[in-house]
Amino acid sequence: MRYRSRIFLLCSVVLAAMYGYGEQAAGQANDQKPKDQELGRQESSPEKHSAEELPRFNASSTLVLIPVSVTDASNRFVLGLQKQDFHILEDGVEQTVINLSGEDTPLSVGLVFDRSGSMSYKLQTSRDALAQFLKTMNAQDEAFLIDFSDQAEVAAGFTNHPEDIESKLESVQPGGLTALLDAVDMALHEMKKAKNPRKAILIISDGGDNNSRYTSGEIQSLVREADVQIYAMGVFEPSIFIGMTPEEISGPRLLAEIAEQTGGRAFSAEISSDLPSVAARIGIELRNQYVLAYSPKNRDKDGKYRHVEVKVSTPHGLSALKAHWRLGYYAPTQ
Repeated sequence: MRYRSRIFLLCSVVLAAMYGYGEQAAGQANDQKPKDQELGRQESSPEKHSAEELPRFNASSTLVLIPVSVTDASNRFVLGLQKQDFHILEDGVEQTVINLSGEDTPLSVGLVFDRSGSMSYKLQTSRDALAQFLKTMNAQDEAFLIDFSDQAEVAAGFTNHPEDIESKLESVQPGGLTALLDAVDMALHEMKKAKNPRKAILIISDGGDNNSRYTSGEIQSLVREADVQIYAMGVFEPSIFIGMTPEEISGPRLLAEIAEQTGGRAFSAEISSDLPSVAARIGIELRNQYVLAYSPKNRDKDGKYRHVEVKVSTPHGLSALKAHWRLGYYAPTQ
């Protein structure tokens, strides 16, 4: 009862089922384990493209939009915060939050599915994980599917029917090398066909790339320019052992670095049976985000990357809140 005056701030707290996972957010790991919760449901080889061909997350002459998710000390999502509870800094200069939206708006989602040989014993659980994620989608949402091994392919274009995606997943067979970075590039270009303003890419992989034409640095540069949040699910060995390839060792870091740039996160599971709960949590996070709008004080149209920092004021009597957001955007050039 002592905190009744602040209860109106917490109009919804969602607890996602998950255990044994690690998460990457704003450069720090958080391996806290929330309790279980049941959730109900609401072709060709890739061509290499230059960064200039991709959509940029630019400031217009008016507003910059930054999606933000907020969690408490128990890793539960916190809704009901007000505009004055947020502070945005761009290159260290505080900005004025003009508008805040917490509505569940339609999503365009790209699913990037690893079917390489290293995923063979994880394949069915990976299918189950994506099926769990698809259950969180609404009628206005749309999704596409890219699967990859030696090469990436668009297995299913944008559709409003999750069952079409699930049908394609059932026919996927494992084998071959891992062209993860090429698959991310293909997903960024497929996302240009999206109908909804909110966009996300979900990668399910062990993270080890050994057959892409792109490098990690090139892809990280491209995702910084794209108006897309990237989330990743991975099953990794709990410890490094003799015989592991360099790609398997670097897999978790690679996925985390790609996701972090976009304001998304990378979740890992030590056993494949954790994947469906991880997928459910990502679906819930996408449904429980704020979108902050501000007009940048720096009006220079110099095309430079602007670093963004979001701070959340913690109401009196509540545990510390954590925010996860897109780390920046490119200014317009004209």
